[in-house]
Amino acid sequence: MQKIVPHLWYDKEAKEAAMFYIGLFEQSKLRNVTVIEDTPSGDSEIVSFELAGQEFQAISAGPHFQFNPTISLMVACMTKEEVNTKWEALADGGFELMPLGEYPFSKRYGWVQDRYGLSWQLMLVDKGQSSQKITPNMLFSGDVCGKAEEAVTFYTNIFKEARIGVISKYEPGESQSSEATVKYADFNLFGMNFSAMDNGMNADFNFNEAFSFVVNCKDQEEIDYYWDKLSAVPESEQCGWVKDKFGVSWQIVPDNMEEVLFKGPKEEARRASEALLKMKKIDINALEKARLVN
Repeated sequence: MQKIVPHLWYDKEAKEAAMFYIGLFEQSKLRNVTVIEDTPSGDSEIVSFELAGQEFQAISAGPHFQFNPTISLMVACMTKEEVNTKWEALADGGFELMPLGEYPFSKRYGWVQDRYGLSWQLMLVDKGQSSQKITPNMLFSGDVCGKAEEAVTFYTNIFKEARIGVISKYEPGESQSSEATVKYADFNLFGMNFSAMDNGMNADFNFNEAFSFVVNCKDQEEIDYYWDKLSAVPESEQCGWVKDKFGVSWQIVPDNMEEVLFKGPKEEARRASEALLKMKKIDINALEKARLVN
């Protein structure tokens, strides 16, 4: 099981978006669709899927959060044709953030926001250069511009299997923002590649719950550990969700979350779901007790 899973929040389009993305990548499939009834947003559809062999989750839970470029998905493309094909599909109904073309760092690159609002960076790479097809990229903007390097160190200190790769800094005069320092950084958490950068364009958008990261925990001890390390905004704590000191949202959950919520008769699953909705940090034993109460 993938330890950290990107999670996407939609109003009503989670399955539709997942199927659209699945159609763009090889080694992709729909894994599961489940529904949690009677949440504060109504019935919420939870979608699990794979893109290029990597796990993703999505939820349809109301128009509460909107994607922005603070977290995007960087795609390593092997040919110019692949860049062009994916660009055409993703730009249809969306709009470009950086035009498709040649840049100093890539002979074919573009940044696009798709029809659902999710941002993608498509980049031609040399063969064998990338072992991970899709890499989440964090763009530190607004109040946290200039904190990319601090965040990379923070995350790699918290996650026990982690490393920092290249950290490239802006040259004098290269960034419009006086706060931005990191032009590009890459790091790895539990075998999953991430990248980070400070926004050099003086943008004022910030991280939000539309794009979060699920941390699959093996037991209550691990839930407690990541909760304590990552939660920095008490008012954002709900149903396993936390927000860290940079504003990035995480979901700290048991690695058998679907089994915990949906196993057994429908009435048991309903009681477990109702108990979850009242929790901040997830208590595995309390969920099981709620399930078995007559």
